[in-house]
Amino acid sequence: MPDIGPYTIYALETGRFGLDGGAMFGIVPKPLWSKRIAPDEENRIQLHMRCLLLEGPDRLILVDAGIGDVFAGTKYEEIYAVDHEYAALDEELSARGFVVDDVTDVILTHLHFDHCGGVTRQDGEARSLRFPNATYHVQREHWQWAQDPNPKEKGSFLERALAPIGASGQLHLVDGERSLLPNLSVECVHGHTHAQQLVTVADDESTLVYVADLLPTSHHLAPTWTMAYDIRPLQTIEEKEGFLRRAVNEEWNLFFEHDPDIVVGRPQETDRGIEIDALPFREL
Repeated sequence: MPDIGPYTIYALETGRFGLDGGAMFGIVPKPLWSKRIAPDEENRIQLHMRCLLLEGPDRLILVDAGIGDVFAGTKYEEIYAVDHEYAALDEELSARGFVVDDVTDVILTHLHFDHCGGVTRQDGEARSLRFPNATYHVQREHWQWAQDPNPKEKGSFLERALAPIGASGQLHLVDGERSLLPNLSVECVHGHTHAQQLVTVADDESTLVYVADLLPTSHHLAPTWTMAYDIRPLQTIEEKEGFLRRAVNEEWNLFFEHDPDIVVGRPQETDRGIEIDALPFREL
């Protein structure tokens, strides 16, 4: 596995799910986006829920946690085509020699169910924390935003996923752009949802950025290829353009959470605009 700073880096697959292709690509016509990602008979495209795991000398840090069993036994499992036969978080941890009790930190980019549902699990009649020894790092403004959701995002913030975190005493509210842990920093973007945090792991030789839903797939690099889910699509366009210019100039590697094919890639300037050069994960 690759190393950055004090960390050994792992990519964890936590399952797949499906979202409407039209919603994922906004104003882009279906004949264009469907050439890149083919939809199923219900117009859903298959997306991954891929997490980043950082093993340090005294920390095991997880970035996002997938959907987990937050929809188990409900109609939404079928609506969103949730697939844990492909992969599940606990099994992925076990395959690397870890258990849930080993996780010391969980960094949540934002609190939409496909990013944070996996931090809780059904425990009898209630839900409990999947990672009982972890500190949960969430942007303060985003946590407050999720407590009183707007109509567009209300279905994405689930009380049964958020309440155990809030009641745990293990929630750490982060204030804006900052160094969070050794060799690890966060910065905020606001187009997709308010105060989503991107996570950067870096040393003198390499920079890896977990781009979350600023760039849900490698097909979202073009400015107008934005999601209908974005609360501020014009701001998403500005944020993508500025971020990608920095990424090209500083030779960052980008980690894609939802892309069905590319885990890590480096943005490159081409005559068709900025495109992703996929990299084998082990070569980071």
